[in-house]
Amino acid sequence: MTAPFLAPKSVAVVTGAASGIGRAACLHFAERGMRIVLADADRDRLDRAAAAVTAIAGPDNVSAVALDVADAGAVEALADDTFERFGQVDLLMNNAAARVAGGDREDLEEWHRTMDVNFWAAVHAERAFLPRMLLQGTPAAIVNTGSKQGITNPPGNLIYNVTKSALKTYTEGLQHQLRNVDGCKVSAHLLVPGWTNTGERPPHDGAWMPEQVVDRLIAALEAGDFYVICPDNEVTSEMDARRILWAAGDMTENRPPLSRWHPGWKDKFS
Repeated sequence: MTAPFLAPKSVAVVTGAASGIGRAACLHFAERGMRIVLADADRDRLDRAAAAVTAIAGPDNVSAVALDVADAGAVEALADDTFERFGQVDLLMNNAAARVAGGDREDLEEWHRTMDVNFWAAVHAERAFLPRMLLQGTPAAIVNTGSKQGITNPPGNLIYNVTKSALKTYTEGLQHQLRNVDGCKVSAHLLVPGWTNTGERPPHDGAWMPEQVVDRLIAALEAGDFYVICPDNEVTSEMDARRILWAAGDMTENRPPLSRWHPGWKDKFS
């Protein structure tokens, strides 16, 4: 059965909508007959994505807004404009993300910027949209796009891992709060993509296409799942589960942190 917030005429707001998973989600929503608000910082890519979505949904059902999701005031204005135009928001997808290369010694400005986009933007959006979504009294959902790096914390990009770990914790807490509100019809969900082809680089055979991630997301939302952990063409769901359990076992078995990559434990993990 289709979730009510995915029904025709429902309104979806998607950040990071100009490319990758966000763009694929907007196209999918348009094909369902939904109304879509695309938000992204890249004006040129946003215009191209909006044109593709409009070709399916029609100009009256699409809005494109260029903004910095780290700007709380801009996100509040996005909420105001959306409710004024469409009167409701049924699905909020916080999908925008920033990534910097390297480990733990980058400039603090990069730390702050990545945290602002990957974590604080979702908090800003929840505070701007959720109160009015609750007042609607209709089924609605918030989807935050996390990462497996925020769960297993692989070495190599500590800033990104920290931000996605924070987002995971935040989304879990948000869902707990919502399910304990009497009569609440809004739910929260954590999308955890696997290796996904995004951007304009040639696709890699080992990675899923964004459309596959969106298909998995839609099936999970219709099933009422909170965690939407996606495999890819190289990592199965069973492998993901074992990796997640191993990471948790570092604490319960008193192993060194990140023992999966520790010389004394790497072979045993393999």
